Amino acid sequence: MTLDDLRRAAVARTLFTPATLQGALDRLGFVQADPIRAPARAQDLTLRHRVVDYCAGDLERRYAELDVHEDVFVNYGFVTGRVQALMHPRRGPAPWKRGHGRRVRALLEFVRTRGPVHPRDVDRHFSHGTVTNYWGGSSNATTHLLYSGLLRVVGRDAGIRIYAVREHGASPNDAVTRRAQLDALVDVIVGIYGPLPPRSLSALVARLQYAVPQWTGELTSTLQRAKRRLAHHRVDGVDWYSPAGEAVVDGPDDRVRLLAPFDPIVWDRRRFELLWGWAYRFEAYIPAVKRKHGYYALPLLWRDRVVGWGNVSQRGNMLTSAVGYIASHPPRDRSFRRALEDELHRLRRFLGLESATPRAATHSAC
Repeated sequence: MTLDDLRRAAVARTLFTPATLQGALDRLGFVQADPIRAPARAQDLTLRHRVVDYCAGDLERRYAELDVHEDVFVNYGFVTGRVQALMHPRRGPAPWKRGHGRRVRALLEFVRTRGPVHPRDVDRHFSHGTVTNYWGGSSNATTHLLYSGLLRVVGRDAGIRIYAVREHGASPNDAVTRRAQLDALVDVIVGIYGPLPPRSLSALVARLQYAVPQWTGELTSTLQRAKRRLAHHRVDGVDWYSPAGEAVVDGPDDRVRLLAPFDPIVWDRRRFELLWGWAYRFEAYIPAVKRKHGYYALPLLWRDRVVGWGNVSQRGNMLTSAVGYIASHPPRDRSFRRALEDELHRLRRFLGLESATPRAATHSAC
């Protein structure tokens, strides 16, 4: 096993042959969400590489017909029913402050009685006299109820979440079942983000405290079991953990891909630097004068190397792009320029923009 093998594995595992939307979600298990559109939301930018004919917003448009649920895993995003069943029902002390308990309980009871609700329904119900915007004033309570698994998102109205009460089955009481569920959650993590160096594996297992707060005390032993049962390779003095039984993969295709900042290939910044030899940072919340790559720089993957980044924006029906390279110049391979043009064309189609380059139009327009 070499570093080249690890890079190929990191790319090939998650950049599988594009599938249906449900098929891709089932393969991944979890897709991180982010509200920024630059030029599209992170979940859409992630799925476009893995779903045939995917258009920006398809996940939200088709949410109600899919086996997918907005929920918190190692971050907030979308999980399949199989993954969600491993996390729920969540138990433990209430995450909200004691003084907020009455408001939280009233909000929960209203949703339970009313059924799926829009925020404006809550505002209308609880607003009296000069007291307005109950939902906005209770945004923290709503988040706590969602993260605690007491509410669920059943859809969106113009991007605004529609909530309903979540019904739960019984929580497993025996240690064997709990360990099996925790191990299965770690397998989801490693399947998405592997191969992982030890510190990254430890950090991600620790983040399961958000997915299963009721089992936080068992995460240390879960990590110890993971290190014993996962495939393990030592490369250049670093230990790497991968799904058990994973074979060395062939080289990647010649496509250029602009990746979301939270794409599984680049999400772990520690692993990123070990595999590709340079530091990428998400800079949307960094003052403009301190940015090195850009507000929402998209890592640029070519074959199995992240060779630079792109800043892409939509202005009307036009897509503008500025690409930077870690080597200060693009790869010298002649096929790179054409591959980059094809990627920008695919991005235009994904966004539903008119394209001045009809070449390589291999799927229907969005």
